[in-house]
Amino acid sequence: CHDVRTPKVLPCLWGGKYFSSGGEPAQNQVTPMLRHLIYKIKATGPITVAEYMKEVLTNPAKGYYVYRDMLGEKGDFITSPEISQIFGELLGIWFISEWMATGKNAAFQLVELGPGRGTLTGDILRVFSQLGSVLKNCDISIHLVEVSEKLSEIQALTLTEEKIPLERNAGSPVCMRGVTKSGIPISWYRDLQDVPKGYSFYLAHEFFDVLPVHKFQKTPQGWREVLIDIDPQVSDKLRFVLAPGVTPAEVFIQRDEMRDHVEVCPEAGVIIQELSQRIALAGGAALIADYGHEGTKTDTFRGFCGHKLHDVLTAPGTADLTADVDFSYLRRMAGGQVASLGPIKQQMFLKNMGIDVRLKVLLDKSDEPARQQLLHGYDMLMNPQKMGERFNFFALLPHQRLHGRSHPMDACQSKPSVSPVAGFGELTWR
Repeated sequence: CHDVRTPKVLPCLWGGKYFSSGGEPAQNQVTPMLRHLIYKIKATGPITVAEYMKEVLTNPAKGYYVYRDMLGEKGDFITSPEISQIFGELLGIWFISEWMATGKNAAFQLVELGPGRGTLTGDILRVFSQLGSVLKNCDISIHLVEVSEKLSEIQALTLTEEKIPLERNAGSPVCMRGVTKSGIPISWYRDLQDVPKGYSFYLAHEFFDVLPVHKFQKTPQGWREVLIDIDPQVSDKLRFVLAPGVTPAEVFIQRDEMRDHVEVCPEAGVIIQELSQRIALAGGAALIADYGHEGTKTDTFRGFCGHKLHDVLTAPGTADLTADVDFSYLRRMAGGQVASLGPIKQQMFLKNMGIDVRLKVLLDKSDEPARQQLLHGYDMLMNPQKMGERFNFFALLPHQRLHGRSHPMDACQSKPSVSPVAGFGELTWR
């Protein structure tokens, strides 16, 4: 342990029994974000890990997500939609299956949180077009929630090709409006709260894992929050320390918590409550796909740069920061307003959705280079050592979706048959 720099904190080394900084330390680079954080800490004292993540990822001036394209082979990480078109196609089938199972509503909104480059929505829309005869009488609109101006522009190019000029409103809750290549209206927002309420299907793929987490360590004096401070030995370096007393976020720790190190994400709880309220009132469903666990893991906070693990405190603003999603916490935050399914491993979910059948169809139509690419993508998605067991699917649905009508039936009505939810059981078409 280091000497105490200020009476506000109790110091501790990061990298001991319970937690690490997420990779081998890289050469310390004094980035604009690091200078900003050092000024901030000097002015106000050590900051929480949640505040650190929020500043590093979404600061309007210097945030990692705000002005760069970090996806793909040339970026810092790659996602399932970028690996194989089949992934998005099967999710498109999932939404159509749920729409059919709940009575083929006359209209629905497809809302994606953190849509990346727009690849996933693009693949889903292709399925919607291919199954146009099924959806022909349904009024569909697309709503994208995105904090990054750079990614919003890429999404617009991917999904609209700007054949019809986009309507831009920087000061409005609706940042941009346009029309997709297939003629569907599409809108962009900075916040879920701004998306119109109504019968909607919500999609969050690798969204919750980048929301800010608070980290806590159990000590002989009780739970203590992990904070980030300036290293007293090196003026342009950051280090982890422990708070000397109780901090506000401790209220999110379960009283019967058995682990000695936990991560909690209040922002994820707020979003789940919003989604649950919307689904309970207006219908629809939410499908969440992410790294995660059932309240069993401890230290999962890590950084990625150039597809490799990166020390989370080194050169902030140049690497992605992430933490595994606690699905047991998401379930608690739903508060019984809606039913939840999962988490189920990606391998099982995609198998239930018919990935093997879809792969065979595409292989039969492809030349040799395309066949190899399809097989490589399939292996990445399904192999337990790659993405097959690292990613999970989790869904929120109205209670009546699983248990039939929640209101009394007329004497002449028979009890509705409840079809299985695709992905969480084998896909069935009626």
